[in-house]
Amino acid sequence: MEKLSFVKNGVLRLPPGFRFHPTDEELVVQYLKRKVFACPLPASIIPEVDVCKSDPWDLPGDLEQERYFFSTREAKYPNGNRSNRATGSGYWKATGIDKQIVTSKGKQVAGMKKTLVFYRGKPPHGTRTDWIMHEYRLASTETTACNALKNNSTQGPAVVPVENWVLCRIFLKKRGSKNEEENIQAGNDNRLPKLRTTKPVFYDFMTKEKTTDLNLAPSSSSSGIQWNHRGGAL
Repeated sequence: MEKLSFVKNGVLRLPPGFRFHPTDEELVVQYLKRKVFACPLPASIIPEVDVCKSDPWDLPGDLEQERYFFSTREAKYPNGNRSNRATGSGYWKATGIDKQIVTSKGKQVAGMKKTLVFYRGKPPHGTRTDWIMHEYRLASTETTACNALKNNSTQGPAVVPVENWVLCRIFLKKRGSKNEEENIQAGNDNRLPKLRTTKPVFYDFMTKEKTTDLNLAPSSSSSGIQWNHRGGAL
């Protein structure tokens, strides 16, 4: 059976009605780990793109959606461990601490997640933008095992060092989402009907005389409830 590919010219193209919303664990275990170990992927859905060769708005795909790429990290200095994340118009800067990606079953650390923000200009005077990147990498134990496996194979060592492979999720952070929710809630509250406070009305239903045409609902009531002649709500 021919394997389906959803990537054309570096752009993800899914059939109508399909969405790609993987969890952090799925990205690391099902995609990045399989990519590094040269195992079949669940679907050919993530293209290989050097994310630092282009600015985030020039990368392939829909700018309004989350985009996923397999990429490789380039060392900033020949003998250093820091990655070169400079692009044509700016640079990616790490923020916060890296998050461990733990498997749901074995509770093993499968990978790490780094959050980066894109800045226009040159460091350290760049201007912060709303472009965000989540960079996933395998845990050190995984890369060590994979390197040993590849070096012992008949194909020889890998062209790209295993630890250099990363999976990137890039998206444009939406501003004012919290304020928009508050405004929507305030608007909904303003559209609710204003109930007027009325004094309670008491009726004596134990009287022997029966009246067949009683208007038991006060004219000032705005509750929208209609009453019958027995005093019950319709």
